[in-house]
Formats: sequence, structure tokens, C-alpha cells
Amino acid sequence: MRKFLWALLALVGIVAIAGLVWEPLAATQQSAPPVRKYDVEIARDGFGVPHINGKTDADTAYGLAYAHAEDDFGVLQEVVAMTRGRAGAMLGSDGAPVDYVQYLLGVRETVARDYDKIPADVRAVMDAYAAGLNHYAEKHPDEVRLSKLFPVSGRDVAAGFVLRSPFFFGLDGVIKKLNDGETPVNGPVAQLTPAGREPSMNGSNAFAVAPKRMADGQTWLISNSHQPYEGGVAWYEAVVHSGEGLDMAGALFPGSPFVLLGHNRNLGWTNTVNQPDLIDVYKLVTNADQTQYRMDGKWKPLKSKRIWLPVKFGPFALPVPRTVYRSEHGPVIINKNGAFAIRYAAMDDVKLLEQYFRIQKAENYDQWVSAMTLRGIPATNFIYADKTGKIGYFYNAVFPDRKPGFDYTNILPGDVSASLPQAVLPWSATPMIVDPASGYVTNANNTPFMAAGKGSELDTAKFSPLLGIEARTTNRIIRALELLDADTSITPEELLAIKFDTAYSRKSFAGTWIAKVLAADVKSDPELVAAQNLLNQWDFNSDGQGRADTIGEAMMHMANSDAYHGRPLPDAKAKLREVVDALMKGFGRIDPPLGEVQRMIRGKVNLPADGGTDTLRAATVWEPMDNGQMRVRHGDSFIMLTSWDKAGKLTSQSIQPYGSATNRPDSPHYTDQMQLFLDRKFKPVHFEWADAVKNAKRRYRP
Repeated sequence: MRKFLWALLALVGIVAIAGLVWEPLAATQQSAPPVRKYDVEIARDGFGVPHINGKTDADTAYGLAYAHAEDDFGVLQEVVAMTRGRAGAMLGSDGAPVDYVQYLLGVRETVARDYDKIPADVRAVMDAYAAGLNHYAEKHPDEVRLSKLFPVSGRDVAAGFVLRSPFFFGLDGVIKKLNDGETPVNGPVAQLTPAGREPSMNGSNAFAVAPKRMADGQTWLISNSHQPYEGGVAWYEAVVHSGEGLDMAGALFPGSPFVLLGHNRNLGWTNTVNQPDLIDVYKLVTNADQTQYRMDGKWKPLKSKRIWLPVKFGPFALPVPRTVYRSEHGPVIINKNGAFAIRYAAMDDVKLLEQYFRIQKAENYDQWVSAMTLRGIPATNFIYADKTGKIGYFYNAVFPDRKPGFDYTNILPGDVSASLPQAVLPWSATPMIVDPASGYVTNANNTPFMAAGKGSELDTAKFSPLLGIEARTTNRIIRALELLDADTSITPEELLAIKFDTAYSRKSFAGTWIAKVLAADVKSDPELVAAQNLLNQWDFNSDGQGRADTIGEAMMHMANSDAYHGRPLPDAKAKLREVVDALMKGFGRIDPPLGEVQRMIRGKVNLPADGGTDTLRAATVWEPMDNGQMRVRHGDSFIMLTSWDKAGKLTSQSIQPYGSATNRPDSPHYTDQMQLFLDRKFKPVHFEWADAVKNAKRRYRP
């Protein structure tokens, strides 16, 4: 979308000359939620994790918003600005494309049309969360970053979900390509959008193991999401209780009034990103001035709307004009190749809000499944476990009911209504594995046909290719299955060793890639010969114990993106040269210890880190530092271990990469979990309110 950004910046000067109204003056003040008093208490434990206890579900949401604002108000404001179409006013050119997408998708129109249709108990939670943010802003006006950003409403909270949820299955990639004019007239969709998003935006491992497979006879659930360590999709940990039966521990993103993954007393779930093909792109047949499109032989008006994108330019935020289009297919982007319409899962839908709320309050498997049948959450794998010993893997996706006769992997004809799915498939179409004979389910962003081991996998022949299910594998799933299948009676210690495994399987892309690097003709370059010889000693394990670990792991970073997306592996000699040059520049040698290169860095804390870009102990994304070190900024993030014994008693532990004060450098909880995280240790989750009170370091009412 870089071309689009430059075009926006060029327009800024034109707009300034035109004398249009300065953005802060044009920004409209929003209506606050209905006025009411909230009855809630917050208890902070020794790691600063907020435990929130409200009389009602709405009270709890109010307290959650306030507690999160105490720890990360800056990022929460960025999320609010996105929902208002004012991200550009706050973040400049980095935020303007988000504003454009918000208008393109008609997010505010969807919320305006359907918000009042959301069940009243869910709306009460949304409004209360907004009220909690408003209360914090009122008490801390010096922290507010943009005029007229507050008050916010429940509609703003809802808009955040509608805007961001399709990005998790790649809609942003499609929009970017189309806006940059890179769409071939009849090219395959696979060329428009990656097979999966960049590893920096994709990741996660999950395990659920039944009592019959565990040596301790307990049910185990491991949540191991991989997300950025900072920003709008960094996990925030909380425990919530209400007198209306909401009891949940886990993690959420900024702007969410719900815990998105975790557990209650009876059951738990976690998520990993999946990549079903839930996006269809249509080439429209338009008239000469592109004001109409043809459908089934008739001309219809192509709807257009003039919008103004506020773009921060120095001390000012100036409005920049754009036009968004829409047909009956969905949003439309016009580029040099024509007009393209986009249709995607859960488009113009707000049901995900109710679904997230209902699964939190489910008390057993049947209630949880009933909530899942709402079909609001457009995509993401769910891995489930409960106190009865039931486990399950669900390839959740809101599949469009596509009709045979069209190639949905390619650009579709936009002038034939038969190619346009009008319904979605029922929950029963979901690929799922419940209580497999193997006694476990797992996922690591891979095809659902590798999830439960030999004899327990789904039959690919039973699922239509029209579902668009990915065939991708990762090293992480290959290693997980290798390790789980080799151990018929798993101890808790062995289960954690599997989760923290730092090895690459030679059966994964790593074996093919390293063989290619070792076969490269480098005999004319002594430095590369030495590098090859060193790499030949690598044990395919990024545990930091071997002399070749750094060069081995660096080479994995060179190829992981291409392997993940199913593209040809890169030029081996060129990538080896790149790695050698970087190591020599930063360290003067090609064999520095991995812990000297791969670091966890925040504030004044700088610690060695193990793991790899596609190992179960994930250190996915490196950020180069001036001294040659590589800062891990994405990988293993929030990790939660949940188990139920034979009597159904719950035990829970968790850990974060940094700390609970996600954006408060002066807080003692800014980095206080880092060493534990790197030592593979956990802190207790004080789930019950009485336990939270007993371990509270601070109790207060907002």
C-alpha cells in the first residue's frame, strides 16, 4: 500500500492550499454510553495482573477497561482512533490506510445498522467497557492524545471488532495488492494475497491432552499464542468475575471487553490462526466512466462515497480526499486493471460480538458448542478442553456456500450472480476432531489434516475443495507430532519439554533448505566455505548450546517466509552471504553464541533468548539492532497452562514476555516477567476471587 501512502502525502499539500477545515475542528464529538453507576473492584496481584470483580457482567467490563487503560492507555487510544477513522490524525501516514479500510469496508455503517440488534446483555457489556475508558480519560486528561477522541461508545468498541477480525485471514493483503494496482486482469487470487500472512503476523501453538494420555491422569490445555510483544495485537492478561456468572482468566487484545482465550472453572480454549480461503475477488464489467457495473445482463449503479482521511502532517492533521466504492458483491477497488469487488467471510456482520461473550459464559461442552454455532467469528482454530476430560480441535471458519462450476481460486466473473455465494455453511461443515483415539489434539498454523496423530486424523476426501482449506505444514507441527506420538504416557514435565522444543525436523523445510545451502557452489569465496563448514556441524537445534546455532538459526530466518507461503526457497548462496556479512559486521566472527545475537530487549533489560523462527519455542521475528544483535519482537507471547484433575479441580499458570504494564516504563511490572519467561517458568493464576484478594498487593475501585 506504499504507493497509496505516497499519493496521500502528495495530496496533503493540495488540501492545505485548498484551505479545507483542519481535522480537529471537523472531528465530531461522539455520544457517550447511557449514564449509570458501576459496582466493581480491582485487585492487582504481585505481578500487577488485574483481577476484576463486578456485581454484573457490565460492571466487570467497566473495570476491565479501566484496568487496561492504567497499563496501556496509549495503545487503547490508537485502537479507538482506528474505529473512528482518525488513525491518520494520530499516527500520520501509517494510520491513513487503516482509516481508508474502515471506510472501504463500511464498518461504521454495519455497526449503525446492527448494533441495536445485538442482544441487550451483550450491548450492556460493550457500553460499560466504553464507559470505563471514558472514566479513565476524564481522570487523566493529560494522557489523551487526540482532541474529541472521547467519549467513546459501545458502537466504537463494536466497530473495532468488525474492522480488525478479517485481517486475521488475510483481507488486508488482498486490499493492499489491489490498491497498489498489482492485480493481473485474470490472475489467481493466490497471487493477490499470500497463502498466509507474514510470519510476523501469524503464529501460535496449541495442545490439548486427555487424561488417558497423561501420566498424571489430568486434562491439560496449553495456550501458546504467537503475537507481537507490543502494540494493538499484543496480549493483555486479566481475570474477570461477575455476580452474573462470568468467571474467566486469560488474555485479550486492546479494545476487547472479552477475554479472547483462556479458561473458566469448567472449560477452556485457545486459538491458532488458520488460513482458509474466505475471500473471493470479482472482476466487474463496468461502463466507460465506471459508474455502473453489469450483472446478469443488466446495468446497476456502482455506489460511490467521497471520504476525507485525516493525515497528521507535522503539528497538523489535514483531511485528504478519497472515494470508496461498493457493489452488491461487497467493497470495490478500482485500479489500472479495472474494478475489483471483494467478498469475505462475516462481511457486514456483528455476530462475533455475541459469540465471544457466550463462549466465555459456557459452563459445559454443549453450551460452548451452542455458542460456536452462532457463526460470527470468521476464522481461527479453536482447541478445547474441559474438566470432564473432553478435548477437541475445531477448524472454525465461516465458509461461504460456494456453488460448483466456478474456479474460486482465481479471479471470478463479476457479471454473473450465480458465482456470488449468498449463504454460509452450517457449523456441521466445520472440520473437527473430538476425543480422538490418540488422546491429544494440536495445531501450529498448519492444515487441519495434521492434528491428532496416526489413526486419528480427518479424512481429506470428506471435505470439498470449495471450502478452501489450506494444505500448509510447519516445522512446529511436524515436531509436535513426532514428539507426541513417541510418548504414550506423557508427564507434565515432558509435555512442557515438547512445548519448549527448539529443534527443526529434517522432514520439514529446514532439511531441504540446509541441504540447498550446503550444496551451493561457494568454493571461490573462503568466507562462505568456512560458513558452509560451520553450518554442516549444526544439529538443527536452536537451543543456544552449539557453535553453529547462530548461523543455523539465521539461515532459517532467511527462508522461513518463503517456506511458509509455499514459494520457492531463495538463492542459497546470496542468503548465506547476507548472513555472513551481518555476523562479521556485528560480531567480527561467524560463530557468536546464539544468546549473544538473539535477545529479549525492553527498556534497560537485555537478555539472551533461545528458540527459532519456526520452532515450538518460537522467536519468530528479529529486529536488527545497531550493535548487530537481533531483538525478538514476536514469537512465544502469552502462555497459559491449564489442567483439571480427576475430581475436576482446576490449576492454572501463565507467563508474559514482558509484564502486565504493557506501556508503562516506570512501572515495576514493565519487565518483571522477562527472566521467568526466558527461564521457562510460570506464575500462578489466582483464579478465584478469594485467592486474588488473599494475594492482592493493591485493591481499589475505579
